Amino acid sequence: RTLAKDLNPTWLGYSTGKWDGDTLVVETSGFNDKTWLDTEKGRPATEALHVTERFRRTNFGNMEIRATIDDPKTYTKPWTTTVQKNHLQLGTDILEFVCNENEKDRPHMVGK
Repeated sequence: RTLAKDLNPTWLGYSTGKWDGDTLVVETSGFNDKTWLDTEKGRPATEALHVTERFRRTNFGNMEIRATIDDPKTYTKPWTTTVQKNHLQLGTDILEFVCNENEKDRPHMVGK
């Protein structure tokens, strides 16, 4: 599906994805004007922000994530950044889904 043109702005925007061969392409827009791309380097964004992310496994256990940032109200031209995620651990939980305050998650916490 395509993104609606008149979206209610949110912090994380609205995303749609599609496969382009072996690459998952995710398009995101509909951000509010309070979004920051990062706080470490201070890269702001506006409600005009449009992000295109391309997720591709380079080989078993490794992934390349390429993000193109297009925000004409903040930057003079679109720019792209690439991150290599190495040694993905299959069959494990993502830490954000483990709740330290909840006893039922204790088996997921190694060494506890």
